[in-house]
Amino acid sequence: MVISFAKRKFTIKYIKLMGNLQKNSQKYSVPALEKGLDIVETLAASQVPQSLSEMARKLGRTSSELFRMLNALERRGYIERDPISGKYSLTLRLYELAHAHSPVDKLLRAIAIPMRTLAERLKESCHVSTLENGRLVVLAQADSPESYRFSVEVGAAFSPIHTASGRLLLAFLKEPELQYFCETSADYCKLNRAGRNRLRAKLDEIKRKGTSTTRDDPVVGIESYAVLVGNPEIDFTAALAVASLDIRGKRSNPREIIEGLKETAAAINREIGLRQ
Repeated sequence: MVISFAKRKFTIKYIKLMGNLQKNSQKYSVPALEKGLDIVETLAASQVPQSLSEMARKLGRTSSELFRMLNALERRGYIERDPISGKYSLTLRLYELAHAHSPVDKLLRAIAIPMRTLAERLKESCHVSTLENGRLVVLAQADSPESYRFSVEVGAAFSPIHTASGRLLLAFLKEPELQYFCETSADYCKLNRAGRNRLRAKLDEIKRKGTSTTRDDPVVGIESYAVLVGNPEIDFTAALAVASLDIRGKRSNPREIIEGLKETAAAINREIGLRQ
């Protein structure tokens, strides 16, 4: 986590997780609330503190419209005003609120039904994983309804560089975090120069495509497909994956699997309040 960006990054995270408040904004308009959210979102998206006139111009409002709301937000500790420049910036109050509830718990509540629906639709097992201390850890699993199926134990940990889900999550790490992983991962250090170059090229390809696929790695007879859940810009990501078992007489449809994964990931993001 890069602490120097905490105010901006984690405020955006909180706002996005609270996005459901605005779903019916046209039907049930709350002007004062919308004005306050406009101010907070503007400050969250700004790299530098903003003056009253700058915010008024960006929001298409008059300074007098925003003045009382700014005072209220400052009094409640959500924003602060520089005593010299008079410009406003966010405090860590939203960061504090965002961390009152575990994002993993929220994710686990959101994924259960979409994962079961995906497993039934594709007749394939699926699972959700995340990176933890340099390892890929399985958070949840939904079994295929078929008699023959591949299952991954919840809580099992794997090397990220050898799995579709792990490579996907590595591909979307910010460069300092990826560099730290490379410096501390025993599996990465075992790779020779050519192997490291191939891995880096693969991660670049995955990031461009937004999907990760791999065959027979680490289990022979399995084709794995993974897409991202969450948003890497707010350091909240997980991998939704399907493990397609190679069974005689059965033909998997990669396009259908990836389409199903993307639709399910989008549904999960909506459920946890992330904007598309």
